[in-house]
Amino acid sequence: MKTLFISAVCAASLGIMAAGCGGAHKNTETSADSAATPAAALLARLDSVAARGQVVFGHHDDTAYGHDWQYEQGRSDVLETAGEYPGMMNWDLGLIEYGDTANLDGVPFDFMREEIRSQHARGGINGISWHPRNPVSGGDSWDTSVSPMAEAVQAGTAVNDTLRAWIGRTADFVLSLTDDSGARIPVLLRPWHEHTGSWFWWGNDHCTPEQYKALWHLTREVFDARGVDNAVWVYSPDRIATPEEYTERYPGDEYVDILGADAYHFGGAEAADEFSARVRMQLDAAKALSASNGKIIALSETGSEGLPMADWYTTVLMPVLRDYPVAYVCVWRNAVDSVKPGHFYAPYAGHPATADFKAFTDDEKILMAGFND
Repeated sequence: MKTLFISAVCAASLGIMAAGCGGAHKNTETSADSAATPAAALLARLDSVAARGQVVFGHHDDTAYGHDWQYEQGRSDVLETAGEYPGMMNWDLGLIEYGDTANLDGVPFDFMREEIRSQHARGGINGISWHPRNPVSGGDSWDTSVSPMAEAVQAGTAVNDTLRAWIGRTADFVLSLTDDSGARIPVLLRPWHEHTGSWFWWGNDHCTPEQYKALWHLTREVFDARGVDNAVWVYSPDRIATPEEYTERYPGDEYVDILGADAYHFGGAEAADEFSARVRMQLDAAKALSASNGKIIALSETGSEGLPMADWYTTVLMPVLRDYPVAYVCVWRNAVDSVKPGHFYAPYAGHPATADFKAFTDDEKILMAGFND
């Protein structure tokens, strides 16, 4: 059984690690007399994964619910098809900005915190995305009826004050993630994602490049002021028409640790070539930027809803992973079918794609968490 193991990070390796992982990150800086931060340790693990030519497989909300179940202890559609938990689990903090007890998909934050702890204990890693409400309209992340960006990044405005408070609540959640010994658990934090599209209020058509960069800077300012040292920062554009669009709104090397790409496959077999070309353009752009700053790259969010191709994992996704040094790949969630029919990205027991998925996860390239490290 392949497992994602925790590599020891020794003081002698810190200089190499910083050079290979974009050491300008404020939260991962180290000195001769200081221990590596949790974020630096996670970056070192992922750097090692990529250097070995392997990829951590991730799944959103993996243990919260699945095709025909929800909140059943120990269950996971990935576990029940692959035989192992995914190497990465992603969670979303949407609605934490309101002080709610559960996120936009109904997952309680206390449950999320415990599952992050469990995933960490089994040797896996965790990621966090955030779909915050529109701070002007009160609508969800997809409400683009009014753009808050100009006021959001201008100090002294009511919207800026609101956003600072919201970011602070996300920072407090990240700080609350500790293991049984009280040590902070590192997480991959992917804020303000898919900004090259315009479906979110922080997207391309709703702000200038300077405003988007300022949003990242504001977010880091709030996190750094709270002393967050367990967040690894992931930059994740979606569709781009040119490689230049990947970097147009890049907030700077000192603010980003991992160069990601979000890309979904729509349209089944007929659109497989189009998807492959699109995701390769994104990863080519990430790889080019990585060549200049030494940062890790990742396929940070992807998938094919409903898996209309029973061999999608081995014939569409795996060829991309073999051609790029991505440290991790994460597919989206498996919604409860009675609530949102057909909305799943990993097969469930009995689905026609199960055998292909098992072949994919059994490949030596793919890292899963497993039960034993």
